[in-house]
Amino acid sequence: MNREILKIALPSIVANITIPLLGLLDTAIAGHLGSATFIGAIAVATMMFNLIYWNFGFLRMSTSGLTAQAYGAADMPRCLRTLWQSCAIALAIALTIVVLQVPLLALSMWVISPSADVVALASDYFRICVWGAPPVLVMMSIKGWLLGMQDSKAAMWVSIVVNVLNIIASLLAVYVLRQGFMGIAVGTLVAEWLGLAYALWVVWRKMRRLGLTRLWGRDTRSFVGARRFFSVSGDILLRSFLLMLVNLFVVAAGARSGDMILAVNSLMQQLNSLFAYFLDGIAFAGEALVGKYYGANNGPRLRLCVRRLFVWAAVLTSAFTVLYSWPQLIFAILTDASDVITAALDYRWWCALLPVSGMAAFVWDGVFIGLTRSRGMLLAVAVADAAFFALYFILPVSMGNHRLWLAFVTYLALRGVVQTWLYARYNPASASATLK
Repeated sequence: MNREILKIALPSIVANITIPLLGLLDTAIAGHLGSATFIGAIAVATMMFNLIYWNFGFLRMSTSGLTAQAYGAADMPRCLRTLWQSCAIALAIALTIVVLQVPLLALSMWVISPSADVVALASDYFRICVWGAPPVLVMMSIKGWLLGMQDSKAAMWVSIVVNVLNIIASLLAVYVLRQGFMGIAVGTLVAEWLGLAYALWVVWRKMRRLGLTRLWGRDTRSFVGARRFFSVSGDILLRSFLLMLVNLFVVAAGARSGDMILAVNSLMQQLNSLFAYFLDGIAFAGEALVGKYYGANNGPRLRLCVRRLFVWAAVLTSAFTVLYSWPQLIFAILTDASDVITAALDYRWWCALLPVSGMAAFVWDGVFIGLTRSRGMLLAVAVADAAFFALYFILPVSMGNHRLWLAFVTYLALRGVVQTWLYARYNPASASATLK
């Protein structure tokens, strides 16, 4: 079982690590352009797209879970149908985002309410990168499908290629073409479209290798059986919206506290993202393997898989807790603004608590996606959201920015507690009697 987990988890971790590294690089480039305003602008620009794209995370998660179950049941036509349906929906959503870009930008700025200087920079960034919506969303579907097909290596290479292209293009645009802050956006857009071309080639090559091209006909290019996809996706869509509310509030609370607190919170969110992407490698293994065993009606292997996932997650969490207890080195990599680093070190113990509080939630998300128990994921986030906002507004204002991070750490931990309770109630006791 450990070998199966690592076979999927390690490529997923390698792929995932390029994502926060890209965020770290963007923040570092902005941090070395001269002031905290550039760091804040990257944080706001990133949040604007998270505000939009997070709501459509079901494109990857639903595709992964449903494809893994079809793969476990050896139903290849259903695997292909899931890919087609997901990509078609992704493209339709992306085109809608492009058409509605003006009101989406206005709404994002109204909600976040950053300073005038940050608004100007972040708005220009948005107007460029919004044209990357089609490749971004379609690649969500493709990576979810590859993971469901138990091929995390292919998904890894898609992520690596896209993010390496992004890093190279951004550095060239900023430092060679002298486009300054906007070069980060230009590099991102170019990499997204080139990455989509590569991802489509990877999928086609895999289909040919498995002999699936002969099945790629009218039956697989249809919306037959799409009701289940929409059912699972609906719960995940609402969950993503609730996740977005909390993360949006963290950025907005920082923006309303001034550019310095906004920059500090941005650094801390980068740390949380870095840990999350490592743990997501374990969660992705859960999606693929739990989904496969669920589809094959193999309850004993499913339960063993869940136990081993938590063992590996605990190992990673321990390492990150030690690293985040002394975050000075990471902060120094992200920015050379000494005043920002000094301010961020006041929150070092919140940094250390981020891995411990978030571990269970990240692992359970992968398990629940594999089981397509999206309603449980929604319930856990709803309870955690309510606790986050209640705690934040109950705590005394005199705590300053510390009350925000106390509420956030509580929110992460509560998600894991609720999902643990839900899984204990579910607790598949036999291979076939309770799995279906």
